[in-house]
Amino acid sequence: MENTQEQLVTDSQVISIEKVLYTGKVHVTGGREGNASSDDGRLQTALTPPGGKGTGTNPEQLFAAGWSACFIGAIKHNAATLGLRVPDTASVDAEVDLATNQDGFLLQARLRVALPGLEPEAARQLVVAAHDTCPYSKATRGNINVHIQVAV
Repeated sequence: MENTQEQLVTDSQVISIEKVLYTGKVHVTGGREGNASSDDGRLQTALTPPGGKGTGTNPEQLFAAGWSACFIGAIKHNAATLGLRVPDTASVDAEVDLATNQDGFLLQARLRVALPGLEPEAARQLVVAAHDTCPYSKATRGNINVHIQVAV
């Protein structure tokens, strides 16, 4: 059997890219009951459906972890611009729901951002700025329900 590749979908918008900073490459087999591995070997994990038997993680957990890490990075980036210091104990607790509606499966998310020691208004400014600049926030904006809370 000949190995052929055909491009089926291109979801490109008119977005100008100046420079690609990093490309994450992951190979998945078996879907939600399979395995995921990155090309550099740093990610090697079993996948298990939410609530399913097995010891693997699921795509919703991976998405929540990635978004949380990225969001903290965006907070730190914006803190420098705003002249604020991000507390060492800054954290994000993310919940990503796999849900359904009349159109099929979809996601929704809640982020609880903790910035202990910051003044409430400064924390709010940082979180708003992070949500405006975080690539995960940009990717989900207008596509899924997102609720963000901030605690100081």
